Amino acid sequence: MRICYVQLSPTFGMHQYASDLANRMAQAGHDVDLVTTTCVPADRYLSAVKIHTPVTLNNTGFSRESLGGHHLRRVYSVINDLQADVVHFTGPHLWNTVLVKALVNKSVGVVHTLHDLDPHSGTRYGFLLRVWNQLILHWSKHILVHGEIYRERLLSQGFSPERVTFTPLLHLFLGPGNLKPLSAQLATSIQYQSWALFFGRLERYKGVDHLLTAGAMMKNADSGQTQVILAGQGDLSSFWVGPLPPNVEVRNRLIPDEEAIDLFRRCGFVVLPYIDASQSALVAAAYYFRKPVVVTRTGALPEYVEDDQTGRVVEPGHPASLARCLEDMLSDPIRLAQMGAAGRTWYDAYREIETTTLLEMYRDAAKNRPASSEHKVTLSPKALKQN
Repeated sequence: MRICYVQLSPTFGMHQYASDLANRMAQAGHDVDLVTTTCVPADRYLSAVKIHTPVTLNNTGFSRESLGGHHLRRVYSVINDLQADVVHFTGPHLWNTVLVKALVNKSVGVVHTLHDLDPHSGTRYGFLLRVWNQLILHWSKHILVHGEIYRERLLSQGFSPERVTFTPLLHLFLGPGNLKPLSAQLATSIQYQSWALFFGRLERYKGVDHLLTAGAMMKNADSGQTQVILAGQGDLSSFWVGPLPPNVEVRNRLIPDEEAIDLFRRCGFVVLPYIDASQSALVAAAYYFRKPVVVTRTGALPEYVEDDQTGRVVEPGHPASLARCLEDMLSDPIRLAQMGAAGRTWYDAYREIETTTLLEMYRDAAKNRPASSEHKVTLSPKALKQN
């Protein structure tokens, strides 16, 4: 099967997701292409993935730059020339609406991942994202979501079960060069030290301020012993004023793979105190490193946790409850190891199911693909104007 992935946003996190899909399908023996921008982090993709960069884009897909469609036909032409059995759009971009409609009109099997059915609180493009979602939902042949709650929501809105596929979000934050040697080392290098890890961008919707407040409320917070580490970039001054709690360490910068691996190896568990969220691949990353998680009851996050078996689920926006949960988890390293082992079992099982589910989705999407002579079309200026 020939699969074309389209990732027009240069956002690093979106390429982590796209590269995981592309690399696994290439390893499974499929012919895999990626159509993306010249800003692609090529080291995240295996050499078997053929990368095409017909355009230079420097934004996330919903900025002013995306309004201009003068390079859109070039992107479409590259996708069209590849004659793929399936075209999978892996992340949001304004151009996707036009590209999806044009491909579906010619009976090309199109899959689109919808990461967020609801925009995060505080996002600049919330209204635009809702409109964009509706267009993608209307035109795409298949929708992939990463929460059963979102699949059920779409089914309740009248979408047929054949059109909506759910798999957990299971990609890791590592490049392919790190995975093979790391897998052999994990069995002997994992520790459960007495601190919790928050990993990722420091943003308000992720509940960072609530985590800092919880840290200040923990027992022995003034002892100087680190109990929480926040690792990732962000503007803390936009939601936190004054000194940090003495038991909290913040590494406010881009975290390279080697440092991230070290943090996940040594932490007691991973905490996701999000105020609102759709899902997060960090749960899978924690489980991969045999670490339990603490998540809030928001979006699909609780679906990823077997409460008190692979982690804990707490209410969002409640620092006192979070502080008590952090203290309880850190007090029992033996239990952390047991929960971490259960999390790795969860991850391995769902990883196997995910591969089967994705292949079934792709085969179904490719069923009505026309013959090559019928498939090739040109995206005209008139079509661009109408969309």
